[in-house]
Amino acid sequence: MKVLKVFANIALLTVLAFSLVACAAPATPAPAAPAAAEPAKVEPTKAPEAAAPAAAEPTKAEKKEFTYSTMTMCYPQLGAESDWRTANTASFKETAGELGVRLIFSDAQQKQENQISAMRACIQQGVDIIALPPVVEDGWDAVLQEAKDAGIPVIIVDRSVKADKSMYAAHIGSNMVQEGEKAGNEMNKLLPDGGKIVELSGTTGSGAATGRAEGFRKTLNKNIEIIDSQTGNFTRAEGKPVMEAFLKKYGKDIKGAFIHNDDMAIGAIEAIKAAGFKPGDIKIVSVDGTRGGFQAMVDGWVQADVECNPLLGPQTMELALNILNGKPFDAETLTKEEVYYPDKAAELLPSRKY
Repeated sequence: MKVLKVFANIALLTVLAFSLVACAAPATPAPAAPAAAEPAKVEPTKAPEAAAPAAAEPTKAEKKEFTYSTMTMCYPQLGAESDWRTANTASFKETAGELGVRLIFSDAQQKQENQISAMRACIQQGVDIIALPPVVEDGWDAVLQEAKDAGIPVIIVDRSVKADKSMYAAHIGSNMVQEGEKAGNEMNKLLPDGGKIVELSGTTGSGAATGRAEGFRKTLNKNIEIIDSQTGNFTRAEGKPVMEAFLKKYGKDIKGAFIHNDDMAIGAIEAIKAAGFKPGDIKIVSVDGTRGGFQAMVDGWVQADVECNPLLGPQTMELALNILNGKPFDAETLTKEEVYYPDKAAELLPSRKY
């Protein structure tokens, strides 16, 4: 029994000794602690680097270098009211085909609301650029702002808009006021002794009608009186009845007519013929320089035709590419235009492209 007690005491002393050693040992972190306290070893750079581009989204021009074949242009054409407009449409479609430009084309049928709807559809599709030939000058601010907010530049083609120039990138086309001034100078030459004339105006509210009327009145001699002015909406079909009404009301008092485009002039000539007038009895100054206008000069009915060039496809495509690629461009680009007369009309007619 004494021996067992001795062994029991020895065991108890051993346990106490180990306990004292454990209590006296300095406190050290658990083996897992260092791993939990080393966040610096986690790769923190990848997430911020991936997020950086999203924080500063580049513009379309910065994303890539555009070529004709990678460019998508929206062209909401205002209608097909005249030979001029038909030639303008053909110029854009043919140029797009030759260069490989993707052209989204629509015909607004002379209605502004249709053009605006077409523009909004193009904005939703995310086109690269919009080329807009506006049917009238007013009412474009909202949709132009929508295009700007979407980062889609807009080129105003042919006619003008009454909107702040910051709302669109550029305008390309004719100076309608200058066209009117040229027409006024021609009428002065045709009626040096003065006389009463009528005016067949283009679509009310359009930049072409407004500008041509303004310029014509600026240069017209005071001895020439505009006794009446009515719109024929740039169409042959409406030009004829307007002239018929003028002839019925004023008859042989009419010595001249300023007609805002060749299609209306051709319609008016039909009415003049039917009323028994001969070529040259009423001096006609028209605008456009179309093949139809040239034929009217050859036949003696039109005495001067002020050119308005519709073949704007190549210039507009080039301008669009420069805008998208951030290259220098002219915010106002005017087409080169002339005044044509009957003495050269027969010679030049075969070479006219529209």
